[in-house]
Amino acid sequence: MAFSLALIIILGLCADYLIRRLKIPGLVGMLIVGVLAGPYMFDFLSPEMMKVSGDFRRIALIVILLRAGFELRRDTLNRVGAAALTMSAVPATFEIIGVMLVAPALLHITYLEAVILGCILGAVSPAVVVPLMIDFMDRGRGTKKGMDDVFVIVLFTVFLGMYGGGDVNILAKIAEIPVSIALGILVGLIPGYFLYRLFTKYDWRPPKRTLAVLGVAIVLTWVEEVCKDHVPVASLLGVMAIGFIILEKSEATAHVISQKLKKIWVFAELLLFVLVGAQVNIHVAWQAGFAGTLVILTGLIFRSIGTYVSLWGTPLNYKEKLFCVVAYIPKATVQAAIGAVPLAAGVGSGEVILAVAVLSILLTAPIGAVGIMLVGEKVLDYEEHSVYKFRDVREKLQLPHVGERVRHKKLGTVWKVIEEKELWLDETPAIWLRFWGEENSSKPGTGKTISYHYTPGKASFQEEWEILYDW
Repeated sequence: MAFSLALIIILGLCADYLIRRLKIPGLVGMLIVGVLAGPYMFDFLSPEMMKVSGDFRRIALIVILLRAGFELRRDTLNRVGAAALTMSAVPATFEIIGVMLVAPALLHITYLEAVILGCILGAVSPAVVVPLMIDFMDRGRGTKKGMDDVFVIVLFTVFLGMYGGGDVNILAKIAEIPVSIALGILVGLIPGYFLYRLFTKYDWRPPKRTLAVLGVAIVLTWVEEVCKDHVPVASLLGVMAIGFIILEKSEATAHVISQKLKKIWVFAELLLFVLVGAQVNIHVAWQAGFAGTLVILTGLIFRSIGTYVSLWGTPLNYKEKLFCVVAYIPKATVQAAIGAVPLAAGVGSGEVILAVAVLSILLTAPIGAVGIMLVGEKVLDYEEHSVYKFRDVREKLQLPHVGERVRHKKLGTVWKVIEEKELWLDETPAIWLRFWGEENSSKPGTGKTISYHYTPGKASFQEEWEILYDW
């Protein structure tokens, strides 16, 4: 398995570099590497690696969703909350209806089997969409993703149960959707708040804080598995809720953890997209052929209409609405995860459903990723005074946050950061820090204090100071 991991790293990085040279998102190259190296093509990856592929992909997905949570501000939720709730169900519903209308005639399957296929195709891939959205945010471009996966997976279980003749209470299953969402958010907010209190009381080093957050997030997904037969829990929403509550309570701590997660993502991204590609059986996708492609395109047309309908009444202009439509195209993780379930459950057209699901990944993941980047670059304007420029200054100069203790390397004196401001100096982003000499007084603000402005042109903070941690 170690050799397989080395192949994923080396080939993934090479593909990422080459594809980016073509102005195409690097994840497309990683997906291609996965398809070629996977068991359905050249079979370079060991069986042991494929056996644990699901766990690796889940951990990588957790990393990127944590990063999304640490970018999720309350004012953003207040601004787009209603539209986000609508978009969690309406586009997927439209796509399911579109597939149901054309699949029986094109693929020669029943209407119930067509609905099952529509539920599989109806989920957009957070693994593809979220990293691209965060990249735009990191660069200060226009500033979603979330719950339609929960919606379509619940519908999928309903219709699959109906196919098998099981005793399915449709109303009860539909009621599971808001319950799953609410419990998912709750099981994220509670541990997230305790982590915030822990980080406030104990001054841990940023890597240890990040690992603690990552460990708790992984446990949440385990809780979902344990509870799934008794109560539905959308644990991935809980993962995002952890970042949200820490950001709300301590923005400084949240930014530090987010930056560390950004570094972890470099490795996690390789694992996620190469292993997602390795799940794709290109021979099965070939069987879907032209008819399968027409079904997928029809579903996307209906989905696009549903997305546009969901955005009526929002302050977005038509270009930004177009961007949202394009952002809802990519499919990968959910289709790879549940595409084979109908076949395993004995559904008569299970092979056809699997073939179309696989084909949807091959068609929409790279096309959607490229579309998001191309449309986003043209549609999303740079904010003149973007708050993300302050993050660039902080990261470049390696500045401390309020509450952290620092030592002057030459003088040996210890100071504590007690105040911080983000401001603009002649169109240049600057961070103002005020330090209190804790050795000279027992009460912050009563003894000697000093303050500095830090701008992009200054030398790194670490050249003159070092940040002190308890552990």
